[in-house]
Amino acid sequence: MAVRRTLSLGLAVTSVALVSAMTSTAVAAAVPPPPPNPSDADLDRSRAAAKDKAGEVGRLTNQLAEAESRLMRLQAEVEAKLEDANKALVDLTAAEEAATKARTDADAARREAAGADQAVGDARQQLDDFAAGSYKQGTTVGSLTAYLGAKSPEDLLERAHLLNAVSGSELDALEHMERARTQKANADSRARAALNVANRRQAEAEEAKRVADEATAAAQRAQQEQLARSQQLLAERTSFEQQLEAAQAEVGGLESQRDRYQRWLAAKQREDEENARRAAAGRPAAAPAAGTARTVIERALSQLGVEYAWGGGNGRGPTRGIRDGGVADSFGDYAKVGFDCSGLMIYAFAGVGVNLPHYSGYQANAGRQIPLSQMAPGDMLFWSTDGRIHHVALYIGDGQMVEAPYSGSVVRIAPVRYGGIVSYATRILS
Repeated sequence: MAVRRTLSLGLAVTSVALVSAMTSTAVAAAVPPPPPNPSDADLDRSRAAAKDKAGEVGRLTNQLAEAESRLMRLQAEVEAKLEDANKALVDLTAAEEAATKARTDADAARREAAGADQAVGDARQQLDDFAAGSYKQGTTVGSLTAYLGAKSPEDLLERAHLLNAVSGSELDALEHMERARTQKANADSRARAALNVANRRQAEAEEAKRVADEATAAAQRAQQEQLARSQQLLAERTSFEQQLEAAQAEVGGLESQRDRYQRWLAAKQREDEENARRAAAGRPAAAPAAGTARTVIERALSQLGVEYAWGGGNGRGPTRGIRDGGVADSFGDYAKVGFDCSGLMIYAFAGVGVNLPHYSGYQANAGRQIPLSQMAPGDMLFWSTDGRIHHVALYIGDGQMVEAPYSGSVVRIAPVRYGGIVSYATRILS
């Protein structure tokens, strides 16, 4: 389809170029049949359709801009929520560490308090047992029984020392142990209180983390939904841009047809006037021109879409390419059937009996060299680098040319490129 559209465009351009070329010659030429002439209604309808498409593109562009702005705001919101979630995670980690330490401290305090209780209980039991043996009768006489049965003065002194310890230092020790037990019990109570606080803060941190995660997830969902909406709008705009391009092309095509028709009409009028003058002067009407430029151009345009193949093309049509040991080989030109730039010129001019060499540098000298400002349809254009010609194309009029450009491409119509162009055109057809 693309090849057919390009071919149609090329042939249309050719018609314009040929009309221009023929009407500019000193000798009047036969005007070709009239080109299509679209009606005003067709033009108005086409322009209205293009205007509608342009309006839709503008509307979608505004919507897309708003959607993208919304998307950026949501992105910032997601980033903020992620930071909240990160903070909650840090706080939760700290709370978990504090709770773990509080549990360890509480466990240690509980064990110490329990140990103190046990120690006090054991000491009190020992004291009670000894006191019961010493004061069995409930009077001080009972204390004498502690001395009875002593077997030596040394034994008697040890028993006296024991009674003194019971009545003095042991009671002090018991009191000290009671105080220690109280302190440890208080420490246990504080540790339990700290553990309760730590547990509460951990629970609060876990809740904050849960809330932050949910907020982050919600923000991300909103962002994804907005992203999908933006992508949908972009796709819609792209579709309408393509429709607008097609509509504008249709407008341009119809306007070009109208322009070509008006040019044809003017040329026809000039021909009629010239023939009238000739008739008045008793001379015959002008004979049709040979049409060789048209033949050359039409032969070149007939190959639109044919693959580029380095070294390919002769007077009969496209041929298999040849190896160049470099770029062309990397594109597999040696396995393709097509044209290179000079091969296309050989085929185009073979239609009018002109045999050209398969080298653009020689083709540049195959005819009369004229200034670019005077180039006409059917002239060859050349490009060079450092004075060495390396490319050739066929001018078809209206600033357009047909060429086989490079490996990986196809024969195509393109605007004349003035970068690197040689300062002259070569005219073979006089």
